Amino acid sequence: MTLNDSSLTTNGLAPTGAGSVLVLACGALANEILAVIRLNGWDHISLTCLPAILHNTPERIPDAVREAVEKHKDAFDSIFLAYADCGTGGQLERLCQELGINMIRGPHCYAFFEGTDDFITRAEDEIDVFYLTDFLARGFESFVIKPLGLDRHPELRDMYFGHYTKLVYMAQTDNPDLDQMAEAAAERLGLSYERRFTGYGDLATALAGIAP
Repeated sequence: MTLNDSSLTTNGLAPTGAGSVLVLACGALANEILAVIRLNGWDHISLTCLPAILHNTPERIPDAVREAVEKHKDAFDSIFLAYADCGTGGQLERLCQELGINMIRGPHCYAFFEGTDDFITRAEDEIDVFYLTDFLARGFESFVIKPLGLDRHPELRDMYFGHYTKLVYMAQTDNPDLDQMAEAAAERLGLSYERRFTGYGDLATALAGIAP
């Protein structure tokens, strides 16, 4: 699977039969969504992902979603958007209302992995926290270090991260290799480290809501 593809069906499921659903997701959620689909044996659900790197330019996400919905809508009975607001300032929610599709509630994936209500309750006490998920722990170099230019200019680290004191790794899985990657990321950014197991959180709940 290549997360830079503009649109990619990742689980090989054909959109056949009544009740077929396409989950249109951020590429950063592909592994987690596929895991939930396989765990539950939901063979009516297919998954297509938009590039995770769109998070660096969130103003482009709504147009990419609209284009993907138009491309796939005739092949499925329904489409579910596996994005939260993701920095679009409410544009995704308004787009979903316009298109007649549903999406995950919450400001971003950190919130729905932890559970949006719990995250919001905790948020005021964690304004100095930088979060990682499994995807970001695995792709820390590609999605954090290189886009910020820290591979070329490490002296910029404190400008970007000086107001953070802690890195919290929200772990979706128990994977010692990812734990080590996340802890190394905290050390590289000069932050204290906390691992917080969340599992799939509200993502699993949202996907269960589109099951038959």
